[in-house]
Amino acid sequence: MSIRRIFFISLIPVVIVATGYIAFKKLALFAPPSINLSQYRTAEVDIGTVFRTVEAEGVVEPQSEVLLLSPASSIIKQIAKVPGSHVDAYQTILRLDPKPIQDEIASIEDQLEVKRNNLHRNRLNARSTRLDLDYSVEMKKLRITSLKSEVADQEELLEVGGISPARFEKTKQELTLAEKELEMVLSKNSIRLKQLEAEEQGLKLQIEIQEKELETKNENLSKTTVRAPSAWIVMSINGKEGEKVNRDQLLVRLSDLSSFKINGTVAEEHAAIMKTGNTVFAIVDREKLVGTIANISPEVQGSKISFDVYLENSNHAKLLANMQVPLLIVRRMKEGVPRIQNGDGLGKGRRSEVYVIEGSKAVRKVVNFGMRGLDHSEISSGIQVGDKVIISDIAAFRGRPEIEIIN
Repeated sequence: MSIRRIFFISLIPVVIVATGYIAFKKLALFAPPSINLSQYRTAEVDIGTVFRTVEAEGVVEPQSEVLLLSPASSIIKQIAKVPGSHVDAYQTILRLDPKPIQDEIASIEDQLEVKRNNLHRNRLNARSTRLDLDYSVEMKKLRITSLKSEVADQEELLEVGGISPARFEKTKQELTLAEKELEMVLSKNSIRLKQLEAEEQGLKLQIEIQEKELETKNENLSKTTVRAPSAWIVMSINGKEGEKVNRDQLLVRLSDLSSFKINGTVAEEHAAIMKTGNTVFAIVDREKLVGTIANISPEVQGSKISFDVYLENSNHAKLLANMQVPLLIVRRMKEGVPRIQNGDGLGKGRRSEVYVIEGSKAVRKVVNFGMRGLDHSEISSGIQVGDKVIISDIAAFRGRPEIEIIN
């Protein structure tokens, strides 16, 4: 037997196996026509939050310190609690002189009043200008109407020799010139009206900016009474009554020995997402605890950035000092979007085939995904809120347009 014949004979089983595999995977010839739904995980499309995260590391430690900073440059007016005192939630620790911020607020309010008056005056001027422009157009139109009538009369006189041809031609030229003047006036009026609109939008934008600034100042004014965010022990107060403090200067150091925080580290390449207030999830025994970033270290050590994470549930029963926990820093978040819980049955790409439960059948549908998050994926199209989807691995029956469900 020749080598070529032996090769082709040995190739036959390979072809058969490959063909069977394709038929099984692609053509679904051997896929089961029905399934027991209890053997598969399902999820319902709802409205919620989808987020992407960056992995980091953390160590649980006693939440021994909370730092309260000065909201603005001011003077310490009163110290209500001394170091070592216990304070309850929202209890006043010290008061700053509100006058510097009040003066800034008064100045902004005066500027806003001037700008609002300017806006009002601009609107009145715009109304006056529009009237003038409309009047100019009407005068041009009346002039054209008069010249048209005059041309018609002169045309009759020209037929009987009551007027010279030169006089008639002159009147026609005046009519043509008047019509061109009307076109030019209409064009100029359009430009002027757009200028007036732009001037008004500019004033409104200036007012909006200062209103936001005023809102910030009022918020800072409320912070001149420095209060404890929760029940704490006052460890130190940096300053004395009558002493001047600068904006963001440390005022009060608090400690709570009954709760915990997390000291985290993340790779330097993720520095762009490291901002105070950003959301972080700490994974403790498969449970996600929500926290926020605070006290980011300005120094980079070993290509790592250090930061603190304050947890919403800082006295969680599973938190232990020196416990190492994985951290997930939210780098992008979408709220209030159609979403579905992740699973093997959803695939990994932007487009996938899924099976939607419709009565006693699971129907194949094509789904377009938006943001693919940690726990959920955003639904762009293909399925709707309320649809129930098989999210387990569907390789066994992938390819069938529908599958019968048996209990």
